[in-house]
Amino acid sequence: MKAISIKQPWAYLIVNGHKDIENRTWTTKHRGPLLVHASKQVDKGAWRRYQQEFNLPPMDKFELGGIVGQVEVVDCVPAHPSRWFQGKYGFVLQNAQKLPFRPYKGQLNLFEVKEELG
Repeated sequence: MKAISIKQPWAYLIVNGHKDIENRTWTTKHRGPLLVHASKQVDKGAWRRYQQEFNLPPMDKFELGGIVGQVEVVDCVPAHPSRWFQGKYGFVLQNAQKLPFRPYKGQLNLFEVKEELG
């Protein structure tokens, strides 16, 4: 199954159904399920900006360096009315779900997760 690595708190916002767009500088033809991998870094500015609005966990409590959820990619667009769209391209996401944390090494771009995550 394909996965994408995303910094926290963005991964948290996606798998908890708050963020419906993932911004990238590149397009994808991938449609369908996509695992969300939380990278080992926290975007501290984003955490400060959205902490209260979304009741984010403390920075030191984020799950890092592993699979945290799954979404469905339904489109890749150059523009979108979502508050989260900042271009150049946006992966339109639906059906977000949080999964039990599973440590896994991330990679750039979409990458294949070869082991069974059960």
